[in-house]
Amino acid sequence: MHTQNKISVVIITGNEENNIRDCLKSVTWADEIIVVDSASTDNTVNIAKEFTDKVYVNEWKGYSAQKTYALTLAKNDWIMSLDADERVSENLSKEILENDLSNHNGYYIKRDNYFLGKLIHGCGWGNDMQLRLFKKSEVKLSDRLVHEKFIVNGSISKLENSFSHYSYTNLNDAFYKINKYSTLEANEKVSKKSVNFFTMLLSPPFYFLHHFIIRKGFLDGIYGIIISYMHMMTKLQVQLKIWEIENKKTK
Repeated sequence: MHTQNKISVVIITGNEENNIRDCLKSVTWADEIIVVDSASTDNTVNIAKEFTDKVYVNEWKGYSAQKTYALTLAKNDWIMSLDADERVSENLSKEILENDLSNHNGYYIKRDNYFLGKLIHGCGWGNDMQLRLFKKSEVKLSDRLVHEKFIVNGSISKLENSFSHYSYTNLNDAFYKINKYSTLEANEKVSKKSVNFFTMLLSPPFYFLHHFIIRKGFLDGIYGIIISYMHMMTKLQVQLKIWEIENKKTK
């Protein structure tokens, strides 16, 4: 059994006082914990300082830029990247610490997604594999405004155990994030695609059916219906915001 793995856990935050304590409790096993905060106005920074002295405040310039900056602060080559609403299980931490990681440059880890407190199996959420453990020297981030990803150079494997994600604890939070992420996605896609009457009319309901039927949202009952509607609302908002941006340019 190998116990020599030195892991730096890196977390970016912004007004996450309701999440950050549980997240940090789940990674006290790490050799180093780095929190990069984007000038939170709540108690996030003070809570983070209870767990680590490596808490940095950095001006927000986007997800990719913030995570790239956070990586530069880590002293170890092996990095685990987390969001404040994610938790590492005891089994996963043992797997990371007690196994030889050197055969690969990165590892996918299954993410268990919870919605309003319920573990979701359908809607494409049940097979969510995330690349979150990697060598800093072999990684870069995709240049996206939203849904940024880590890109690892070299071989990638996967771990057996999973971590948990509590993204939506209530519907108000869900609707806030839909509005936030759809704005970012619209700004990212506006130069690459346009919308018209038919895409606005047909695409959102198709998106609902895709998640509820093809991606098996029906397995989660009423929760699957709500999540499928949320995906539909996100798709519609992206299209409406692209239309709005394009319409302003023609005036």
